[in-house]
Amino acid sequence: MDSFKFQNGKVLNDVKVEYMTYGTPKYDENGVINNAILYCSGSLGSFAGVNKILPLTFPNCPFDSEKYFFISLTALGSSGSCSPSQTGLKNKFPKYNMLDVVNFQKQFLAEKFGINHVLGLIGNSMGGFVGLTQAIEYPDFQDFIITGVSSYKVAGHDFILSRFVDEIIGSDPDYAKGELTYSLIRTLRIACLAEFNFGLSKEALRAKTNDELSFEFEEFGNEMIETDIYDLKYCNAASMNFNVEDDLDKITSKVLIISCKQDPHFPPELDGIPMSEMIEDSELIVMDSELGHLCFNELENIAYELNEFMENFDDG
Repeated sequence: MDSFKFQNGKVLNDVKVEYMTYGTPKYDENGVINNAILYCSGSLGSFAGVNKILPLTFPNCPFDSEKYFFISLTALGSSGSCSPSQTGLKNKFPKYNMLDVVNFQKQFLAEKFGINHVLGLIGNSMGGFVGLTQAIEYPDFQDFIITGVSSYKVAGHDFILSRFVDEIIGSDPDYAKGELTYSLIRTLRIACLAEFNFGLSKEALRAKTNDELSFEFEEFGNEMIETDIYDLKYCNAASMNFNVEDDLDKITSKVLIISCKQDPHFPPELDGIPMSEMIEDSELIVMDSELGHLCFNELENIAYELNEFMENFDDG
């Protein structure tokens, strides 16, 4: 995009947007795509996050690619799109929030595809924050949202985890230099390892031996040093104070909430169930998966329920 203006008034020019499309576009009488579904990945995820729903895009599946046209963006702030790392601005990148992420994708959809209304949005984890924000701020922009392993606010242990990650990164004096040093690589690894305990369920972790856990812990840390430390800190800050509890009554779109019994981040009793009670036109599915917060990799296990929900938007 030529430029993008943040909520704080900062403007960046020559803005890069990384994306992919999948499926079959259909057009209204004005030649505008009217069956687009936007996919929003979790924290620092890329456009490739849409792969989580690909097993459900075959004929007669909930997200039949012959019926729908999927657009998946690498979000604002994530490497590949406009971000601290991609722009080279590092710690000089403008601070952003969830509304900035929403406006970034809305502007791109309008400029690239001429789309000012999507059929729906699917978002997992932080992608769910984006979906709720979009449904609140732009009630008529979508017909439905599906929010998975997510919440209406960051609170309790999740807020403490975010504060902990922020503290780890901010405590490294090299962070202010804006250049990668050995110290920052080490700090990045430690900050990422704080997240290791919040992916798989407690049951899945307990089933592993300590040797297996130690190996996976080390592997996770080694893989995560490919993350940019500035991207991580900005993204963490953007989600840390997310809270739309008082605005859920503004949502007019139909909402499907997917929770997981074993999710260590957002357990149903604290997040999914209360959210379903606060959103008027909502449905709740509680999955049983030892993948915990990663249960979107097993969506085929709730294919029947997803089919029932998507039938509301089947134009035949």
